Amino acid sequence: MRDLRRKRVLVAGGAGFLGSHLCERLLTEGHDVLCVDNFFTGSRANVLPLLANPRFEVMRHDICFPLHLEVDEIYNFACPASPLHYQADPIQTTKTSVLGAIHLLELARRMRCKIFQASTSEVYGDPHLHPQLESYWGNVNPIGERSCYDEGKRCAETLFFDSWRKEKVPIKVARIFNTYGPRMHPNDGRVVSNFIVQALLGHPLTVYGEGTQTRSFCYVDDLIEVVLRFMKAPEHITGPINIGNPAEFQVIDLAREVLRLTGSRSTIVYKPLPSDDPRQRRPDIQRAKELLGWEPRIALEEGLKATILYFEGALSGGALTVNECV
Repeated sequence: MRDLRRKRVLVAGGAGFLGSHLCERLLTEGHDVLCVDNFFTGSRANVLPLLANPRFEVMRHDICFPLHLEVDEIYNFACPASPLHYQADPIQTTKTSVLGAIHLLELARRMRCKIFQASTSEVYGDPHLHPQLESYWGNVNPIGERSCYDEGKRCAETLFFDSWRKEKVPIKVARIFNTYGPRMHPNDGRVVSNFIVQALLGHPLTVYGEGTQTRSFCYVDDLIEVVLRFMKAPEHITGPINIGNPAEFQVIDLAREVLRLTGSRSTIVYKPLPSDDPRQRRPDIQRAKELLGWEPRIALEEGLKATILYFEGALSGGALTVNECV
């Protein structure tokens, strides 16, 4: 007899940084997991250890095209999330956010199942309100170099909430702030992975602007915990809910902390600030605290140590090459 608590769960973008951690956690909870990924930024190495589990399977598929499956829950993490990757093919990035949302929402409607949307703090753009609350509508450039991601995610949120209002699709929309940890792509252009890899290779750490812009860094284990809590919450709790760590750091201070923890003698170099780069980024997580009973537990130093250890192993084991990391 089938265990009714055991679900068949679809994770779109399941071979990516966050998606692979989610797949792993769902397996530990006893579910059957279907990882769907087109491997544009996802990595087979991220899910290779999971393939030995008979309850895990991988499907190569682009969610810009419909899916015809039977599932009990859906998590949508399928979209390049770093500027370097989503700007490489901006039209495809927008299509992934918009068409992907349409196709996965249609599947959720047919299956009458819950669907989680991994939205982003980028919907706030370069915010005038600090910290950012979910009620803030944002300050987004609709035609800039980052617009393919920012506006794609904003449109996806629109589709999710219209599907909830008009078709009663049970949705969960989370706005994810900067997250880091093992399995980050070494060449994703994100500040944590950039600094760690540069420090380990003895290369100068690249700081844009004067490094006074702020970011808030959430360790991946904390992030996955709140995602699962959100999905298990009652259906009337739809979001959007900010999820991230409200501890705020200047980028230059992060660079110095990475140098300290790695023991690297690398220098710091300064380059011009990219277009539309947010000056401040910090989530207000009061809603997550009240509705989900969650707040992050892992401090930046502890999380950085685990992430550095991962990159040290990947570099020494030959999983990463110098060309991939600069």
